[in-house]
Amino acid sequence: MSFLVGAPPPPTELGRYRILSPTAGIRVSPLALGAMSIGSAWSSFMGSMNKEQSFELLDAYFQKGGNFIDTASNYQNEESERWLGEWMAVRKNRDQLVLATKFTTDYKSYELGKGQVVNCCGNHKKSLHMALRDSLVKLQTDYVDILYLHWWDWTTSIEEVMDALHLVVQQGKVLYLGISDSPAWVVSAANTYARAHAKTPFSIYQGRWNVMHRDFERDILPMARHFGMALAPFHVLGQGKFQSTKEIEERKKKGESLRTLSDAKLSGVEQSEQEIKISSALAKVAEEHGIESVTAIAVAYVMAKYPYVYPIIGGRKVNHLEDNIQSLKINLTEKQIEYLESIAPFDLGFPYNYIGTDLNETGKCPTPIASAGHLAIVRNTQPIRYAQ
Repeated sequence: MSFLVGAPPPPTELGRYRILSPTAGIRVSPLALGAMSIGSAWSSFMGSMNKEQSFELLDAYFQKGGNFIDTASNYQNEESERWLGEWMAVRKNRDQLVLATKFTTDYKSYELGKGQVVNCCGNHKKSLHMALRDSLVKLQTDYVDILYLHWWDWTTSIEEVMDALHLVVQQGKVLYLGISDSPAWVVSAANTYARAHAKTPFSIYQGRWNVMHRDFERDILPMARHFGMALAPFHVLGQGKFQSTKEIEERKKKGESLRTLSDAKLSGVEQSEQEIKISSALAKVAEEHGIESVTAIAVAYVMAKYPYVYPIIGGRKVNHLEDNIQSLKINLTEKQIEYLESIAPFDLGFPYNYIGTDLNETGKCPTPIASAGHLAIVRNTQPIRYAQ
């Protein structure tokens, strides 16, 4: 009866797994490892990371309990998928991982020439067929756990997309579907079509979200809640710009500058005035929690907004990974969240500033309803909190 004995404590909170979403029962780590930096082909604008360093980062993530890895067909001119495939083959851990990749972006022009690979880009059936076929070979596997549509291309119908994606699920090449960088109305229409025609819906959405850029909260977050989708935000750390004054000074002493992807080249940049304000606010909240990491607070912020949030953490150093794992032990108070949001006010716009927002989210009745009588509200499911 050994199966009745509980598992030992996880090595870190990274190994305290979660159900991906109400529409996808697969178990995943609370932080996904972004593999955009796995590879050396883009070193001219992303910094350098060789195979040995890549394997070291992947090993550290896996050994700390991580199982959720995110890549794409085009990352690092295909090196990201190839190196991931090699690493999984050497470690023999493919089935222990939840592997997500993406199609849509041109992934062949670096090899075959610009303008010569028109069908290796887009959301249409041929693009999907070729990208997935090639990804499976590079990853040395016969299936991916999650396949994302990388971005909405405005040229392929919702019906063609959902029919084609459902087919690769039926074929067993893909288990769950995700969508990235697409309007909320497109995803809503796609999932409505899928439900009405017995197709596989999208179970996870990926896009930009952080305490400074909160557009996610206007329509994407409510959409995810309605359709039972998970959220996988990137740029949670402000593309590395959320750093305390102390961290900035230490970088200057080492002769290091902040980096950003700009005009396909690596360029030194300074924090904007808004980024400085946000960083200071994050540092203040970090101090209240007895830590120095502003990035841990930035990650904790998005995870406090919805139960099914899986921030994509990138970087190239193991100590950055360890820093981000700190966020999983932080329970932000409502007062701290309100304070952080006050630094960069966000206008939801019409119609929310006219009729109010989801009362199941706020627990408060908007005036038009409250004027008719007293109404008790059941609030939406709240995010998982760290059990101290």
